Amino acid sequence: MGPHVANVFNPRSWTQSSLMLDRITLEVTRITLATGLFAIGVELPKSYMYDHAKSLLTMVVPTMAIGWLIVSGLLKALFPKLELLACLAIASCLTPTDPIISAAIVGGEFATRHVPENLRHLISAESAANDGLAYPFLTFAIYLIVDTTAKDGVKDWVLIGILYQVVMGTVIGALLGYGFSKFMKVAHRMGWIDRQSYVAQYLALSIFTAGLVSTIGSDDLLAAFAAGCAISWDGDFKERTKGELFGTVIDLVLNCGCFIYIGAWLPFETFNMPELGITPWRLSLLCVGILVLRRIPALLILYKWIPEIQNWKEALFTGHFGPMGVGAVFVSTLAVHKLPVPTYPPETQEDLLALTLQPIVTFVVLGSIIIRKICSSLRYISLLTWLYEKMDFLSHFSTWEGT
Repeated sequence: MGPHVANVFNPRSWTQSSLMLDRITLEVTRITLATGLFAIGVELPKSYMYDHAKSLLTMVVPTMAIGWLIVSGLLKALFPKLELLACLAIASCLTPTDPIISAAIVGGEFATRHVPENLRHLISAESAANDGLAYPFLTFAIYLIVDTTAKDGVKDWVLIGILYQVVMGTVIGALLGYGFSKFMKVAHRMGWIDRQSYVAQYLALSIFTAGLVSTIGSDDLLAAFAAGCAISWDGDFKERTKGELFGTVIDLVLNCGCFIYIGAWLPFETFNMPELGITPWRLSLLCVGILVLRRIPALLILYKWIPEIQNWKEALFTGHFGPMGVGAVFVSTLAVHKLPVPTYPPETQEDLLALTLQPIVTFVVLGSIIIRKICSSLRYISLLTWLYEKMDFLSHFSTWEGT
């Protein structure tokens, strides 16, 4: 067991069972993500997902797919012991951006003052949507690894991974949000609930939605986001909770608590396992490669089909915001649950994947968070704005030179 400062808070000491610890981690991250995604859906402008559906579809799916393949290639190059399907499974955990860290980056005084509103809403909506859409990327690789034949794997991926989990989860979440929206309007009109009761639904509805959908095995993260979008589709819920800080405070408390848990839970001792091909220098190169190549090239290619992104500088700015955090930990823990219990030393590719998946993902998450926090402490948004203005000046200067 790795060292923990004063051993005051050490989740790994709570149980001797790695399966039980993974279950605790899974539920802690699930609740945090569900409430955060629900809050993002509520805070978006009314009918935002419908009005900007084309931009989000163009941005989310191709960006995730391109990033997924790039990260898989990096993994295969740096960790040759892993086969391609194993690399695809690990890359799926690192494909989505973290909605909680993204919300913190695009919120606040500096972002409000320096980042255009259309980009802030786009980044928030995309980070929330792609978190739930990590399921199809993960299940594609997992089913092909676990199932007996490739035909069975593809069939399970289409029927379970896409239709049952993603589509059904989204529909259930949207119906729950819409139904609660109508019910709460009637209840308010009849005098059964007051303004404070509206605010309390931030927590109650998000947990209820995630709990119900996860019980039946569908995509609970997309369901929570869909419920948040649907409940404030006409702007009424957002208007009635406007100015109230309860939802924000609860979200902040859960986020801080979750990051404290993840920081204490991180398996530092697994970041150096040469017998499995994992060494600090390989992990460091992977982290740098992911931060540079995972999103930026895709958005520089696709931004012309996204009306909210006006030019390549805004595409570079948007592509830079691809933090990994709670979402990656959640998906990686979920992936471990879907794999057989590994033997050590590994005898099969499934064993190797189960043993290396969390060390690789958690190291990249740690590196991503450290870099984002350094950028935040340096008021990175202000720095990017200054560079943005300088690039404008240089482009005008080159125009003058040409004339």
